[in-house]
Amino acid sequence: MSYRNRTIPELVERAIDGDNRAVGRLLTIVERGGVQSEEVAALTHPQRGRAHVVGITGAPGAGKSTLVGRLLAEYCRRGHRPAVLAIDPSSPISGGAILGDRIRMDDVVPEGTFVRSMATRGHQGGLALAVPGAVRVLDVAGFSPVVIETVGVGQVEVDVVAAADTAVVVATPGMGDAVQANKAGLLEVADVFVVNKADRPGATDVRRDLELMLDLAHVTGADTDASGAVFRPEIIMATATSGEGTVAVVDAIVDHFEHLHISDRLERRRAGRVRAEIRSRAEQELLDRLATMLHTGELDDIIRDSVASHRSPVQAAAEIVGRLTGNH
Repeated sequence: MSYRNRTIPELVERAIDGDNRAVGRLLTIVERGGVQSEEVAALTHPQRGRAHVVGITGAPGAGKSTLVGRLLAEYCRRGHRPAVLAIDPSSPISGGAILGDRIRMDDVVPEGTFVRSMATRGHQGGLALAVPGAVRVLDVAGFSPVVIETVGVGQVEVDVVAAADTAVVVATPGMGDAVQANKAGLLEVADVFVVNKADRPGATDVRRDLELMLDLAHVTGADTDASGAVFRPEIIMATATSGEGTVAVVDAIVDHFEHLHISDRLERRRAGRVRAEIRSRAEQELLDRLATMLHTGELDDIIRDSVASHRSPVQAAAEIVGRLTGNH
């Protein structure tokens, strides 16, 4: 029987048994969205929670893909079964990922590692909905860690990385990455910093800038969580092309995960991930409903009234929200 013709429960069972073709099919369903994707979520959500989810981001050109490949090889050497979701730019024509699943990692990714590219599809909603579902599929299939590599340091990347158990921010010399990371809000979500291309001039300057920013966060209390606990991210110097620093990076990621367990913060962080997904799905549902009502002309009377100055845009928006929620 073709994998396209198998039921969702069959695919989930086969994925749990280690069938990578079933995993790939489930990921395609999740990325596409719709009723089948909802069924995948219903079957995988109760079984998730075993994988260590690691988010890795940084400016384009920071060497993230090469670094990820090195990290995967080190995890395999330690007996783990890692997987990576590479969040790629979308083709403006097809909506698919421009960059192939393995193009950037071919030279360093060990055989047996599961690598999947996912398209952002040009909007935050699709990514925010697809990534948690894809992580669940890889989780129940027995992969750990599940590494999410994002393309840059925009708001989408910050949101995705913030949802991981451990967030790794990659910076490089000569690009002002430390300042850029601070402006993008990554300083607040980073659990590990990696200064990649550490063999280049200026690498120590990047480390110094990050140390100063972390010192400032400590002075202002920005590094203190809701429970009052303080965690200072490690800063690791690495050169991904040669593999130097790879072991130290993995050690830092593992140490942070152990810290989450010891401090009882892992469950809080994962609960926050569920809340963020619920919020994203609710927002997307409302946006889809709004788009439908605009397309069918159901809101034309409100818009005409606002154009004719019979009601302000604020009043018009409130009326539309009322119709969306059934409270008008």
